[in-house]
Amino acid sequence: MAVTDVFARRATLSRSLRLLSEFRHERSDPGRFYGALAADTAAMIGDLWLGIHGEPPTRRTLLDIGGGPGYFAAAFAGAGVRYIGVEPDPAEMHAAGPAVAGAGKAGAAFVRASGMALPFADDSVDISLSSNVAEHVPAPWRLGAEMLRVTKPGGLVVLSYTVWLGPFGGHEMGLTHYLGGARAAARYARKHGHPAKNNYGSSLFAVSAADGLDWAAGTGALVAAFPRYHPRWAWRLTSVPVLREFLVSNLVLVLAPR
Repeated sequence: MAVTDVFARRATLSRSLRLLSEFRHERSDPGRFYGALAADTAAMIGDLWLGIHGEPPTRRTLLDIGGGPGYFAAAFAGAGVRYIGVEPDPAEMHAAGPAVAGAGKAGAAFVRASGMALPFADDSVDISLSSNVAEHVPAPWRLGAEMLRVTKPGGLVVLSYTVWLGPFGGHEMGLTHYLGGARAAARYARKHGHPAKNNYGSSLFAVSAADGLDWAAGTGALVAAFPRYHPRWAWRLTSVPVLREFLVSNLVLVLAPR
């Protein structure tokens, strides 16, 4: 059985449309959006682990780099996974308020640290996850290397990130990132009177699909790559140079350390 066979059954057009619909609520109702994303992510990780090991990841330890305020902790706790969140920004840890954070953090551990220098021993966790973080750090493949370092042989590393030239590459800057990152950032600051939270060159960087695939292939641990939010029949876009930069949107790299 291929690593992605179980998850592929979940990757339907209806799922894609449902997640796209939830995306509209990211700013107006972040609890709704991130709760839905967290549940979908926990299901994806469970399916990928099942595809490798033939059993669910119950009681396994998962390290979530850039885990934020607790939505993902709650989702993984519900799946019976031991959760450790890593977040460099204390404001992000508390962004959801005490109710969600308290519920999400029950039974979970949280560490303030950089994903590019993880304070964990080699081969110390079963699963490493990075969801939409690589485009926010200046050295995304150092982040990837750290994830591989701390994950046990036979474990699972899932690095998912927003592709720069995709429609969501500019984040809150919208499609202006097609004008160039620096120009889009300057335009946003002029319009709103302050820099974007995801500001090009400081907290947002141009990461391509090709770079991620090249890095992952070079590790010798890559077992699958696919567009995170696309239906299964559109996964072939990942193998088409140039086109994938615009249409993949969010690339998932699945690695199995040896």
